[in-house]
Amino acid sequence: MAKTQFAVQMGMGTDLKGQNYTKAAALAVHDALHRNFLTMGAAFGFPLEAMIVDIRVGVGKPECVDLEVVKAEAPVGTVHAEAVLGGLDTEMMGQMTIIANAIITVSFDVEKTE
Repeated sequence: MAKTQFAVQMGMGTDLKGQNYTKAAALAVHDALHRNFLTMGAAFGFPLEAMIVDIRVGVGKPECVDLEVVKAEAPVGTVHAEAVLGGLDTEMMGQMTIIANAIITVSFDVEKTE
């Protein structure tokens, strides 16, 4: 079996005033995952539970992200998450605003034929 990527989705999340990196990251993942319903797995006969979901979120302080909260945004499958340096921390109207970006790939283990 070989891990084969079926879809890539991107999203953005913000925490306008709370300076909460986990909240912004979770909102970015929610934004990415809830844009559409992935049907290609079913088209190939794969159950939803067979999805392999890889999440990467970019934020200004990756060490401040609770990855278990981020992973909980994915409703099905085996979920892996990591936080990396990215996103944007910016001051708006005297408040620090946190912007997170997420990229999510959905894969399945597929038997390759030669």
